[in-house]
Amino acid sequence: MDREYDWRLQSDWYSPTRLHDSPVEYDFLGDRFIPNRSLMDLDQAHGALTTRNNAGPKETNFRIAYQKKLENLTLDVEGRPFQMLVFRGSPKSSRKSQSPHMINEMRRSDEDISDHKPLRQFPKHESRILDAPNIRNDYYLNVMDWGRTNILAVALDKKLYLWNADSSKISLVSEANSGDDYTSSVAWSEDAKTIAAGYRSSVIELYDAETFKCVRCLKGHKRRIGCIAWNSHVLTSGSCDRSIINHDVRAKNSLICNVKVHTHEVCGLKWSSTGNILASGGNDNLVYIWNACKMSSMHYIHRFNSHCAAVKALAWCPYNDDILASGGGTDDGTVKLWNVQKGACVRSIDTKAQICELIWNSHHKEILSGHGYGTECQNQLCLWKYPSMSKIGQSLSHASRVLHLSQSPDGLTVVSAGADETLRFWEVFGPAQDTNSNDSYLKSLLSFKTSPMR
Repeated sequence: MDREYDWRLQSDWYSPTRLHDSPVEYDFLGDRFIPNRSLMDLDQAHGALTTRNNAGPKETNFRIAYQKKLENLTLDVEGRPFQMLVFRGSPKSSRKSQSPHMINEMRRSDEDISDHKPLRQFPKHESRILDAPNIRNDYYLNVMDWGRTNILAVALDKKLYLWNADSSKISLVSEANSGDDYTSSVAWSEDAKTIAAGYRSSVIELYDAETFKCVRCLKGHKRRIGCIAWNSHVLTSGSCDRSIINHDVRAKNSLICNVKVHTHEVCGLKWSSTGNILASGGNDNLVYIWNACKMSSMHYIHRFNSHCAAVKALAWCPYNDDILASGGGTDDGTVKLWNVQKGACVRSIDTKAQICELIWNSHHKEILSGHGYGTECQNQLCLWKYPSMSKIGQSLSHASRVLHLSQSPDGLTVVSAGADETLRFWEVFGPAQDTNSNDSYLKSLLSFKTSPMR
């Protein structure tokens, strides 16, 4: 057999003509979804596909029989025709055009759903309680600070104590000598080698953190020193004499500048994380923003006057250097967020209670507030979500107002000092816990300890 004949034979084997002329006989007529290939009129189908006119092909006997059987499937119980597998999409005429704003809102909601995380809650119980007898019930003082070596410094009236969070060891650092003197402010240096203590007698004493010896005494104020803040080797102090003093602790003549723009006691001082901006709050209801290089000229950057009471609580946002949080006293009760770059208030919420302290969460976008006199948040710690400032939760443990807050070096624990003479430790800034887990709740009960700080 030559190649040409073999090619004709193979091509004819699958040609439409061959299948039509010599069909294979079967006992069944095929299925309407899987038809029998031998029953197909392939020549007619090929013509229908290649012909461009609109005239339909001639009906075959098989098609007519198929249509009669199909009619029985397309009638309802009353004999009326109905439609099967109808697409019921909305017609174009009924679709409303969506604005870009609506589309953006839908995208944001989709992102929130896709990025859903477990809701964080305020812990139900303290992890530890310490007695703090004789702590002064004075809103204008700042007598507690947690150093980077995990040692808490707290002043109880005349005495300054250190509590080691690792060993629970308590050490007495100093005690005021005169009868009416007391420790009015405390702050650790950034390297945690020095403790600064301000006194009612208007002096500041620097103590060595290991030997507890007084290594220096700084003067310049005329009345009690209610707040102090470190910025590297510069120690800034605010006093009841309305002045703010910067000391360079390396120099023999330590006084760098003495500025007096507040008209009442300076009760709040906070340096930004960059160290170039200082925020000061006073009993004149004002907040001033200072450039570190221009303080000696007494030219401030901004003067915020939206509060209606004393401003002691100040806190810089750890993830946005331009945002400062401030809290007002009893007649104000608002937490305000300021953009110091623009000099504008970007958010304000009314807590209906005196705000004694504010602390940012460095692990989650949250801020914690400690409250005193008031109605809704009285004597509570409240956790707020940033930037919406919606309340996440609160504590009800303190019997009196929460005067001071301080944060552990790892940023997970906060200690609150109350006028009820207790220090309460809260694991409030840690990762979100499974609220359905009985194990986590059991651990919190087992870790609940009470230790007197006497």
